[in-house]
Amino acid sequence: MSDIILETQNLSRHFGALMAVDDVTLQFERSLVYAVLGPNGAGKTTLINLLSGEILPSGGSIRFKDQDITNLPANAISQLGIGRSFQKTNIFPNFTCFENCRLAAQSRMKGSFSFFKPALSYRQINQQAERALEMCGLSMRCHTLAQAMSYGEQRQLEIGMMLATGPELLLLDEPLAGMGADESLKVIELLRRLAKEHTLILIEHDMDAVFAVADRLAVMVNGRLLETGTVAEVRASKAVQEAYLGAEEEH
Repeated sequence: MSDIILETQNLSRHFGALMAVDDVTLQFERSLVYAVLGPNGAGKTTLINLLSGEILPSGGSIRFKDQDITNLPANAISQLGIGRSFQKTNIFPNFTCFENCRLAAQSRMKGSFSFFKPALSYRQINQQAERALEMCGLSMRCHTLAQAMSYGEQRQLEIGMMLATGPELLLLDEPLAGMGADESLKVIELLRRLAKEHTLILIEHDMDAVFAVADRLAVMVNGRLLETGTVAEVRASKAVQEAYLGAEEEH
């Protein structure tokens, strides 16, 4: 089995005259945590949207486990084992934590909304939902309505819903956005636990969190890949330092 779980080759996406992602070639190894960094407008979220199938590329290719997924829609990519979270919570507020995760698990089964599913299938769905809640640290909140939880817990629940689909690769778009210090610490610890069994690709502006969990960094500027490497290598990069210093001087 190849160590490369996901790779892009000359990946590009333009919106009119704006080249949001410009000729990006990357490889992501299994069981590592990758952070995609860069100033606002660098193309980070567009890259995640391309990898998850939310938008289609203008050029280049994407391969997951050596399968070409370049033009597949988001639901097909999810079925293959790629989970995605968003900058804003994407949960059902009037459902309990368990019901949210159960719906997520059920959505990945063929004929998931058939009225004549075998009882065994429902037990499997329930077990997936229970395991997802345990993994995201919300087992004790399984019967709590999502709308009654704190913002940080809602972000944990969104990750739990993603886990209920059984992904191998997790795409996380600013998982700590809007959180206080205590909630951030909980999610950082959650990411560390998930990294033991999953490959993670995350966008995050909290540099302390990035340095605490990431194995590899990829820095983007103006849609292009500026630098990749270990945390130490990227932090020592003159190109990265100049790009960020330049960005700071413009403000």
